[in-house]
Amino acid sequence: MTIRLPDSRGTLRTYEPRTEPLAVTTGSAFTSRTVFSAAHVVADPYADVSPDSPAAVDWDATLAFRRHLWSHGLGVAEAMDTAQRGMGLDWAGAAELIRRSAAEAEAVGGLIACGVGTDQLTGPASLAEVRAAYEEQLALVEACGAQAILMASRALAAAADGPEDYLDVYGHLLRQSAEPVILHWLGPMFDPALEGYWGSPDLDAATEVFLQVIAAHPDKVDGIKVSLLDARREVDLRRRLPDGVRCYTGDDFHYPELIAGDEQGFSHALLGIFDPLGPLAAEAVRVLDTGDVSGFHSLLDPTVDLSRHLFQTPTRFYKTGVVFLAWLAGHQSHFTMVGGLQSARSLPHFARAYELADGLGLFPDPKLAEERMKNLLALYGVTQ
Repeated sequence: MTIRLPDSRGTLRTYEPRTEPLAVTTGSAFTSRTVFSAAHVVADPYADVSPDSPAAVDWDATLAFRRHLWSHGLGVAEAMDTAQRGMGLDWAGAAELIRRSAAEAEAVGGLIACGVGTDQLTGPASLAEVRAAYEEQLALVEACGAQAILMASRALAAAADGPEDYLDVYGHLLRQSAEPVILHWLGPMFDPALEGYWGSPDLDAATEVFLQVIAAHPDKVDGIKVSLLDARREVDLRRRLPDGVRCYTGDDFHYPELIAGDEQGFSHALLGIFDPLGPLAAEAVRVLDTGDVSGFHSLLDPTVDLSRHLFQTPTRFYKTGVVFLAWLAGHQSHFTMVGGLQSARSLPHFARAYELADGLGLFPDPKLAEERMKNLLALYGVTQ
């Protein structure tokens, strides 16, 4: 069986899908690395909403996907940008997602950490209002029994006059956090509104401020998540962290080398690409747990082409590819997204994502994935 796929030149080519998925098994938590997958949300396809409406979420399918990730030993990073936080999922929806996922994690014994931000602020805000918004969300996450991830704030980026404002806001939050948190540095390639975060567009200067925040409260920082797509900068930052503070890579371009590490250390992981890669990524980390670094690379290195494709510019639209692959893999019955974001990528982009994912054996039922891909092609007018 073959399928005709369009390429970026507007021509059709023939592709022969694989017939068997990659053989992977479910398993327990890892021993050498802590690994979170940022997880997407499943929209309710029957909701009569517009892209500007509050998110209509299919809660059953959304929680089922989290159980899928937990079954492979992965932790869930909840209500992050992969869940379309600030791109279709507002704070009210995120709060409900956190409550439901935290309860589900407790029921199944799954690892969970949840994003804390300021997205209930919908207009210009003062620093005091930014602090209060962070506090409200931190209180909710802690009340649910989940670990907090202090996400970068668009409102803080707009309100801050310089590094001192970041030091003040983050110091205030860390002093009152009940348990150590994960600090998240999200680069402007993921959200242009975060340009100049930590008080400077110069990344070297911003890094110094970031390290000052950590050094002032190392007992309140479990780790940092770095999403700058710059492996060298992450390694340099990782080597400067205080003892006991972890680095969780958020680099969806260089994650195999960063997780494997070097003679001076390694990164744990908190990655959006581990949403579609879940079972394969878990298998690779379990191999790494045995000390087999080459076996780890042989499994995970071939996935980088898919990740770079999904995260190509505009990078913030990677969520569209993530949800598309979840549909093809049978984790949801439709390809609809909150905020109408299913329209954010082109048909050639989808075709290449399908081809790369199929080549890796990511689809539990390759025939189902092929049929769904053909249905999408037909909708765009591509006949087989």
